[in-house]
Amino acid sequence: MKISTLLILFQLFCLTLVFGQAGSNKFEDFVPQLSTNTPIVWQAPTSQLPKSLWVYRRLLPRVFPAAVISNAVVLASLQDKGIPQPSTNRTTIWVDHLESDPMPGCLTINPDIASIGYSKGHLQQGSWENVPDEKTVIQRAWNIARQLGLNPSQLMPKSVSSTICDYDDAGHANTNHQVCERGLFMSRLLDGIDFWDDETEGFCVYFGSNAAIRSFGLTWPELRRDELRPVASPQQIIACIRARKLTVLPDGKDGGNYFARINSLSKAEKFTITKVTPYYKIGSFFETNDLEMSKYDVPVAELEAVADFGTSNVAVRLFSPILAPDASRLLAK
Repeated sequence: MKISTLLILFQLFCLTLVFGQAGSNKFEDFVPQLSTNTPIVWQAPTSQLPKSLWVYRRLLPRVFPAAVISNAVVLASLQDKGIPQPSTNRTTIWVDHLESDPMPGCLTINPDIASIGYSKGHLQQGSWENVPDEKTVIQRAWNIARQLGLNPSQLMPKSVSSTICDYDDAGHANTNHQVCERGLFMSRLLDGIDFWDDETEGFCVYFGSNAAIRSFGLTWPELRRDELRPVASPQQIIACIRARKLTVLPDGKDGGNYFARINSLSKAEKFTITKVTPYYKIGSFFETNDLEMSKYDVPVAELEAVADFGTSNVAVRLFSPILAPDASRLLAK
């Protein structure tokens, strides 16, 4: 769905590689080139938006509590290898495997990035016997989240996803394309606000045959409220659009028409903002290379808009700042 501005532009650049346009695109190709005569109308409700939002500082490294570490080891069925003590050191516990195994499973504890992850290994293989249904996946995911010390009120579950493995556990090809895994990602909520970039902060778990855990992951830094900043006005955000500072997001249906869709916006007779949704992301909206800013969780926004061409219209999504200081600095660049 999303990620930092730098990664968005990298993903969009990758589209140019796929569609044979590598090296021919500039930042201006990713923003709506609206005519100076095109009215930009704000019809997005703002009553649900707060007047200000917190910027959070990410406190790293995170020393995970002993109970969380113990439960993670047990969930990975690796308790016979011992339970690590809480520390700031990275720790890896390997699943039993041959030295020649190129894809062994392991449990990793990474305090420096506040993450715990487990994979049984060889995830391209799996039995499709008795893979749990969506209801079971959701119920088990909530239980495991609690075991890993997470507060359910701070989690936003996404859609259950299904995986088709290439082979069964014996190495036979999955010619019938049967599901061997179902799982769920739960995004972290800050003050009730979701994260914009999926799987940046939150929890995920995936189950295989007989609901056995195939993998799970947790990224959950401790946070401290750093600064309360005012939300940008509609006029500031419109000014960012007019100044061609906001990127157009792919809609998943563009195929090779992404840049053609952006180019067509220059012919819009009216551009209407219909919805603004706040999110959190790691780092400032505009300082994509600043390592210091990666120590913060910062509010941003996704705008939904309609470009009206008179006889037809096109839905558009834009990645936007939502904090007034960010909008001001973006306009000043």
